[in-house]
Amino acid sequence: MPSLTRKTTKPGTRLRVLATFAAAASLTLALSGCTKLETHSPSSVRNAADAQADGKAVASGAQARAGGLGTVDCAHAKCIALTFDAGPSENSARLLDILKEKQVPATFFLLGKRHIDTYPELVRRMADEGHEVASHTWTHKILTDAEPDEIRDELERPNKEIERLTGRRPTLMRPPQGRTDDTVHDISRELGLAEVLWTVTAKDYKTNDSDLITERVLDQASRDGIILLHDIYDGTVPAVPGIIDALKKRGYVFVTVPQLMAPGKAEPGKVYR
Repeated sequence: MPSLTRKTTKPGTRLRVLATFAAAASLTLALSGCTKLETHSPSSVRNAADAQADGKAVASGAQARAGGLGTVDCAHAKCIALTFDAGPSENSARLLDILKEKQVPATFFLLGKRHIDTYPELVRRMADEGHEVASHTWTHKILTDAEPDEIRDELERPNKEIERLTGRRPTLMRPPQGRTDDTVHDISRELGLAEVLWTVTAKDYKTNDSDLITERVLDQASRDGIILLHDIYDGTVPAVPGIIDALKKRGYVFVTVPQLMAPGKAEPGKVYR
């Protein structure tokens, strides 16, 4: 970027320098993708819901809290969400067995082509066993590189299939590579979808070393965290039992992404992490 450290004396010169700087800055942001992304934390969603509840009767507010949270109150419990992208796959049945054995709910951001359409019985099983089923687009197209109609199709196709298989339309989606922008926000809002990113990544797409995957998750884990994993890779599912056991020993309670935000709810068109 141009330097602004050298003093300019003529007003016209100063304006030209500032204009040049602004143009260069805009270009750099456009090329690098370093636009500011407004995200919302799970705790901010809970706090907003609590603030609204303060204006209501104590008894009715308590009933709403109990109904929204079930047995886990993440305002007091040390909650964390386990999420899996890009399934279902040939590894998903084993993963579901592990989650059932450990009594851990998860949030699945599913792909359509060669996944939902290949393993419909696993999509049904995820929903039947209490997991949150959400969208990761139909073909993993980078949404910020797509035209509005393409974005809409990428999001709407998995919505329809998931609803057909489970009876419930998704309310959450995760954009491929976490890449999003105002157009994606607008279309997500139109389709009733909130965008969910992550706070913990093992980069399991780069390694099949289950011990390394476990180590990376444990190093980054924190309260209200959202863990990103991919059950399509061979090293990931074998790492899950160790991740769960280690985090439980640290006092974490596993919840789905909606449970992490309860009694609040994610709003369509907004981004959460």
